[in-house]
Amino acid sequence: MDLLLIGGLSGSGKNVALGALEDSGYYVVNNLPLPLLAETVDYLMAAGRTRLAVALDVKIAPGFRDLPQAIATLQQRGLTVRFLFLEAQTETLVKRFSETRRRHPFAGEERTLTEAIEFERSLVADVRTLGFVFDTSNLPAASLRAWVKDFISVDPSKLTLLFESFGFKHGVPLDADLVFDVRCLPNPHYEEKLRPLTGRDAPVVEFLEQVPEVERMYGDIYHFVGSWLPDYARDNRNNLTVAIGCTGGRHRSVYFVERLAQAFSPRYTVLKRHRELD
Repeated sequence: MDLLLIGGLSGSGKNVALGALEDSGYYVVNNLPLPLLAETVDYLMAAGRTRLAVALDVKIAPGFRDLPQAIATLQQRGLTVRFLFLEAQTETLVKRFSETRRRHPFAGEERTLTEAIEFERSLVADVRTLGFVFDTSNLPAASLRAWVKDFISVDPSKLTLLFESFGFKHGVPLDADLVFDVRCLPNPHYEEKLRPLTGRDAPVVEFLEQVPEVERMYGDIYHFVGSWLPDYARDNRNNLTVAIGCTGGRHRSVYFVERLAQAFSPRYTVLKRHRELD
């Protein structure tokens, strides 16, 4: 069985992710308490299901405390188990709950909405590093569905390298393992003809590749990531997110992500995403 577990914060997009997985042929189960996971897997395997996506419920004791052991036990039985963790900035979650008028599951007389979000964040913090982290802050539902479908298409037995572009003025991605700042390089935004374009367009690429410092920065990032990837793999990591940031996230960072993804793709499973363009 291919088992995909989903955890994270309320309001971070778990229902959207489940919808994308159901469209991709997974049998989905929502809000399952962790103690019922093994029993549910056995039942569905006996029913002939081979692809299962489960959104776990942290509200029922013991929450996610036993998740590492549960994953290890299922893997020992020969199941392919992946864990997808969804989160978002507190300001984004407050806006989502306010717009939908939904009640946060941990809000009540003793906690405000912001306090409930931070309380839940503390409950799931220990399992965040068990899997692949998606920061869904300010991300449209269509983009999240596309990211999830990209995620399930890769080989889970190999380290997945994700390159992500972003704009510092919109905040650093919460899912980044390594962050590189390329704001010191000349900005195509100030060239009138290049402003409406992105780092994927040939005129912007030509502009940047005429700058010697761009090549130097690319070489430094490439060699740093390449030299440390074997160590991350030996640490039993199955994913690494490398975020490249510029001011607006449309030109320089996009160029670097496109180029780095192309350079590493022959040797590693590579995904790329452009947060501000998405």
